[in-house]
Amino acid sequence: MTMSNSNIIDLCSDDEMGRSNIKKCRREIEPGFDSASAPSVCPTPISRQFWKAGYYEIEQGQRCKAANQYGKNHMRIHPMFLHSNATSHKWAFGAMAELLDNAVDEVQNGATFVSIDKISTPQYGTPALLIRDDGGGMDPDAIRRCMSFGFSDKKSKFTIGQYGNGFKTSSMRLGADVIVFSRHLKSRSLTQSVGLLSYTFLRSMGNNNVVVPMVDYEFNSSARTFGPLIPHDEDHFSSNLTMLLQWSPYSTEDELLKQFDDIGDHGTKVVIYNLWLNDDGEMELDFDSDPEDICINGDKTGRMKRIQYVANLYQHSLRAYASILYRQLPEYFRIILRGRDVEYHNIAEDLKYVQFIKYMPQVDGNLEVEIITAIGFLKEAPHANTHGFNIYHRNRLILPFWRAVRCTNGTGRGVVGVLEPDFIQPTHNKQDFEKTSLFQKLEDRLKQMTVEYWNKHCKLIGYQVVKKTPSTTTTLPSSVTQNCVDQDQPLLLNHGSQYESSNSRAGLIKKRKDLLDPPLKLQHAKRHMGSSCGTDVQCISEEPENSVEGMMRVSQKMLLMQENKRLRSRLLALEKMVQELDLKVQQLKDEQKNVEQHAGELENELTQLTQTLFESCKWNIYEQHVW
Repeated sequence: MTMSNSNIIDLCSDDEMGRSNIKKCRREIEPGFDSASAPSVCPTPISRQFWKAGYYEIEQGQRCKAANQYGKNHMRIHPMFLHSNATSHKWAFGAMAELLDNAVDEVQNGATFVSIDKISTPQYGTPALLIRDDGGGMDPDAIRRCMSFGFSDKKSKFTIGQYGNGFKTSSMRLGADVIVFSRHLKSRSLTQSVGLLSYTFLRSMGNNNVVVPMVDYEFNSSARTFGPLIPHDEDHFSSNLTMLLQWSPYSTEDELLKQFDDIGDHGTKVVIYNLWLNDDGEMELDFDSDPEDICINGDKTGRMKRIQYVANLYQHSLRAYASILYRQLPEYFRIILRGRDVEYHNIAEDLKYVQFIKYMPQVDGNLEVEIITAIGFLKEAPHANTHGFNIYHRNRLILPFWRAVRCTNGTGRGVVGVLEPDFIQPTHNKQDFEKTSLFQKLEDRLKQMTVEYWNKHCKLIGYQVVKKTPSTTTTLPSSVTQNCVDQDQPLLLNHGSQYESSNSRAGLIKKRKDLLDPPLKLQHAKRHMGSSCGTDVQCISEEPENSVEGMMRVSQKMLLMQENKRLRSRLLALEKMVQELDLKVQQLKDEQKNVEQHAGELENELTQLTQTLFESCKWNIYEQHVW
C-alpha cells in the first residue's frame, strides 16, 4: 500500500500529520523523558458527561488557524468538531444502530454475524463496548476512508450507509475514544490495520487539528507472521505506534496485536472506551440491570419488566430495539447481544384486522412508486396504549412508532402500521426523514389512513368513541339528516368542532359538512347503494334534540346494522353452500346406487357365463370318454 504526503483527507492520519505533530507526539520517547510525568493511559476528558464535553478551552493568545502547511492549502478539522458532529445523535441507541448498520452492510461481503458485548479495559478494568463482525474487513486504504469524513464506498441500493459519517458520529457519541482493528484478505494479500480516534488524546495534547494514528501490518507467508507495513519510513510507523500504545487500552505491541486473534482471516473489531456518563454522573449505558442486554441508565427497570410489548421497551432496551431495527435479514445472519442471539421481531405479525393499503405517489415528475402499508390494531389492544407507524428505509427502521395522529380524542389509539418508502431520504443520523414535500404528502396520507381505519374498525375490539359535549347544540332538519349512507362508509364525527344554530338551508348544509368527515352526500349514496332507501340501505332518522349525540347513536346503530347485514350475507352464503353440498351428496348417492345395480347385473351375467362354461366343459369330457 502506498500513500504519498500529497494525499489530503479530512482527518489527518499517520502520513498527513505534518512534522510538527510528529515531534510533539514523540517527545515521550526522547532521551530523558519521564514516563511518570506523562499523561496516564486513557486519561478522561475535562468532563465525562457527553453534553458537557464539547466545551474546549483555548488558552489566551492561542487561535485555531487554518494553516497553510508546507505551501499546501487544505481544510483542517478542529477536535471540537468530533463532539459537535456526534451531537446529531440525541439517543445513544441511535448511535449504536449506526455501528450495527456497518456490520449488516458487510453481509454482501460474507458476514454472518455481528456481536455486541461489554468488556473491561486491560489496565484499569473500566467498562468498554465491543462490536465485532466477520465481514470482509478493511485494507489500509479502506480504514483511512472509514476514519475520514465523507468518504463512502457504499453506493449500492442494498446498503444502508451512504454518507461516510456514521462511524465517527456514533463512536464519539458513545465514548470519548475508539480503537478499530480490521483484517482484510484480497488477492492472497492479508493485511491488518489499527486506527485510533481519541477525543481524550486530542484534548490532552491540545491539538488544533484531528490526528488519527494508524499502523498497518502485512502477512509474510514465508515467515508465517505479520510484519509492519511501512509505506514511507520507520519514523511514521514508530510515532503512530507510540501514540496508539500511549492512548489506547493496550500498553504493548504484543497486547495490541493479540486483539486480532478472534477476528480470523477477515473481519472488524471496534472497541469504544471512556464511555460517557449521563447528567447524574452515572454510566449512560447500563450493563448491570440485565446481563443479556444493554439498557439506558436511569430507567425504571422494574417498570420495564412489567411492560412486555416492544413499543414500550425499544427506547430502553437494546435487545428490543435491535429486534425490530431491520425489516428482514438473511436467516443465517445473527445479531448477538452479550452472548445471546437477538430474536427477530416482525411488527406486522403483531397486528389483527390487518389491511394492506397501496399508496402510489409521484416521484421525479411522472414516475409513480408503489408503497404498501400494513395497518391494523395491536394484539394487545384495547389495553395497549401504543400507536404509530414504523417507517423503514432500505430495510432499516428510521422512525419507530411514529405518531402521525395525536390521540387527543382517542382516535387512532392502538393503530399500528408498517411501511418502507425508499423514495424519501433519511437524515444523516437515520432517526428522521428530510422534511420535503414528498414526506409531507406521505404524512398527510398516513393521517388520513389512520382516521379511516380507526373509524371503520374501532368498534370491533371494544374501543368507544369519546363523547365531547359541544358548547351549543344544533337541531338538524330532516332534509339534511334523512339521507342514505353507503354501507361500507362509516359515519365519522368531528367531535372537536362546535356548531351554531342557523335558519338558512345553506348554513345548515355548511354545518353538516363540518359535522361529517368525510361528508356523506346523497349523490354518493345513490351511486353506490341505489336511488332510494330500501332494505339494502338504512337511513338516518331525525333527532329533534341534542343532535350530536343523536347522530352518534345513529352511527352506532348503522355500524351494528352493517355488521348484522354482513353476518346475514355470510349466513346466506353458508346456507347456499350447505344446500349445494347436500345436492352433491344426493347425486353421489344416486350414482352409487346405479353403480351397485350395474354391479349386480354384471355379477349375474358372470354367474350365467360360468355355469354355461362349466356345462360345456363337462359335455366335452363326456364325449371324449365315449369315443
